[in-house]
Amino acid sequence: MKFSPNNKVVLITGGAKRVGAAITRALHQQGANVMLHYHTSQQEAETLQAELNQTRADSVAIMQANLLQTADLPKLIQATLQQFGRLDALVNNASSYYATPLGGISEAQWDELTGSNLKAPLFLSQAAADALFASRGCIVNITDMHIERPKKHYIVYSAAKAGLVNLTKSLAQELAPNVRVNAVAPGPVLWPEDNQEFDETYRQQVVNQTLLKRTGEPDDIAKAVKFLVYDAPFITGHVLAVDGGRHLSI
Repeated sequence: MKFSPNNKVVLITGGAKRVGAAITRALHQQGANVMLHYHTSQQEAETLQAELNQTRADSVAIMQANLLQTADLPKLIQATLQQFGRLDALVNNASSYYATPLGGISEAQWDELTGSNLKAPLFLSQAAADALFASRGCIVNITDMHIERPKKHYIVYSAAKAGLVNLTKSLAQELAPNVRVNAVAPGPVLWPEDNQEFDETYRQQVVNQTLLKRTGEPDDIAKAVKFLVYDAPFITGHVLAVDGGRHLSI
């Protein structure tokens, strides 16, 4: 396949559903070939793969992996290179999210939340570095608005996402000038599934704390990622808040 700026090759973690699926669709529509990683969402991954490959044959491959198994992470990079011949962008989207109130935090919770939100992005980025150097590619990390306003009872998650911001800036320094590294910090876009804490009263409170007085859409995050991948050649080490201005709320 003759390479053009639009048919980049992108590896997206957790790309089968919710915001990850929106990112996958947006980059694919832009012309990217996608290696779509999933952990347990096999049915969603296969359905999305079939949908997008019907639009453009052989443009999406899928691969299962547990991102907590650090030794297996290079296999995702190797599979992408074997399938598409290059790697232009890594989107670290996959994330675990749940409360860990102080006094009941377990080491297993620490390992899972820091593993998916911080450790996996680091070791995937390390495994991808040579391929991204070769393509002068980029990394986009998905962090969270709570890097500015830690959410009560979400100590480990908030710490991990804050660490991901620092990792973004550190990698931007380490991989310059060949590879750009940025992050997107979403605000209220999709509410967690099966979590009664996020009832209508809480949701309205969050919306009222945004300057735009509404929730966002998964496409808002996807558009930000697409911008950083395709249209931001002079931006690196930056965290782009996509939160309706909530980071400015007092």
